[in-house]
Amino acid sequence: MASPLTFRRRFLEQLPGDPRTDNTTRLVRGACWSRVLPTPVPAPRLLAWSRPLAQELGLDEPRMQDAATTQVLAGNNLWPGMDPYAANYGGHQFGHWAGQLGDGRAIVLGELERRDGTSVELQLKGAGPPHSSRRADGRAVLRSSLREFLCSEAMHHLGVPTTRALSLVATGEGVVRDMFYDGNPRAEPGAIVCRVAPSFLRFGSFELPCSHGDVALLRRLADHVLTTFFPELGAPSADAYARLYQDITMRTAELVAHWQAVGFVHGVMNTDNMSLLSLTIDYGPYGWIDDFDFGWTPNTTDAGMRRYAFGNQPSIALWNVLRLGEAMLPLLGDESLLDAAAASFQHTYAAAEVRRYGAKIGLAGERQAGDEALLRDLVLWLSAQAIDMTLFFRALADVARLDRLPAALPAGLRATFYGPVPAAHEVAGQAWLARWWQRAREGRDGGRVAAAMDAVNPRFVLRNWVAQLAIEAAELGDLAPLQRLQRALERPFDTPAEFDDLVQKRPDWARHKPGCSALSCSS
Repeated sequence: MASPLTFRRRFLEQLPGDPRTDNTTRLVRGACWSRVLPTPVPAPRLLAWSRPLAQELGLDEPRMQDAATTQVLAGNNLWPGMDPYAANYGGHQFGHWAGQLGDGRAIVLGELERRDGTSVELQLKGAGPPHSSRRADGRAVLRSSLREFLCSEAMHHLGVPTTRALSLVATGEGVVRDMFYDGNPRAEPGAIVCRVAPSFLRFGSFELPCSHGDVALLRRLADHVLTTFFPELGAPSADAYARLYQDITMRTAELVAHWQAVGFVHGVMNTDNMSLLSLTIDYGPYGWIDDFDFGWTPNTTDAGMRRYAFGNQPSIALWNVLRLGEAMLPLLGDESLLDAAAASFQHTYAAAEVRRYGAKIGLAGERQAGDEALLRDLVLWLSAQAIDMTLFFRALADVARLDRLPAALPAGLRATFYGPVPAAHEVAGQAWLARWWQRAREGRDGGRVAAAMDAVNPRFVLRNWVAQLAIEAAELGDLAPLQRLQRALERPFDTPAEFDDLVQKRPDWARHKPGCSALSCSS
């Protein structure tokens, strides 16, 4: 018999809640949460689950495969101790204040206490409408749910701070969505993801009470965050709030530098999608860049502005950090702290970017004069032609293994381009390689340099076209591609040869295919 699970209620006990318990769409003031029960689904079926995460949570295989567990992960039942609620928060969306947003289709089932004494929230996404569903149905479709399930775990195995995903459950009912908002809605298979994180609090969690002038609630929320997640910063006080803001600022800069280093584009960096714990959160129209294009965004909604394009992510993260600072200003009391945060963000991000990209090209030890110029020139060279970012850095490690630098652009590097290599570009690339060779290989064993590069440059990333193949198969009832992707994403740096078909440039057929090149927030 499985051992009982223990659930805590820190968020519910330490912060005020909404006295109403219905799920009628409404504005909520003076509360951080509202109680709500998931809406049952007719025929839940467990499609996939993360064994590594389940093991971390103390959920063994018999429990995960128990039909009673599927009922919980579908929102049809609760484990003893669960006390479901939806969080209340606001946010800036595409640069504009949107007011109250809140969990529109996410319901926290409870805080599961792990064996080590720490707790994580189990949250169902797509389990029905809470109070802030904004007149939507609170459901999610299989394509977006499968993408979030896979991406959460893919990012974890890449070492990027992220929320996790425990399970993917089919609901047995259709969900009507207009994928590209073009007047062509259709029913799609419904699904629910169980997301896992120490907390799903966001920048917008502070923004909403500040917008209402509710300083008392703002203070209670900040005190909860400090005492629960940042006790090392000291007891609640003006100085501790300042340290909290500074800590979030620096960790957000580090997070986005990590995104840039692996070529990840979030797609919707609204302030309500930015985690106070500096986790990657809310996987919607995300994507990994194929060719190294700073202007690329996977989000069709952002196609005109490209506000959240790959190259804009650092500046948008800073913009969001400043909005957080404005929300915390009643507690901070000193506007100069925002200027200090901006300087801290820029310094932290710049250092992290040089460190991560330096590691990608095998630079060891202390930075040397000329390293930043070497990295800058590489980025300019990569962005001048369509070249696959992920494959390029792996091929560069293979060059490091050679006894001497070839006189012409190595074939492995040439193969990472999406078209012919112009002669002038090849000449510039060869000149850069000569500088890099002298710096990276100076007195060092090529095998060790290459091994260090392979340890930080993934061989496998969850490209959109790869995920789309699994989506299309799953919609037809074939889960084998999904299960295969689960195995591949657990080994992004030493991906076995059996997955070579997934480790290649974007195929021509995927260049303009919906779900591969263009996605929307519709899910």
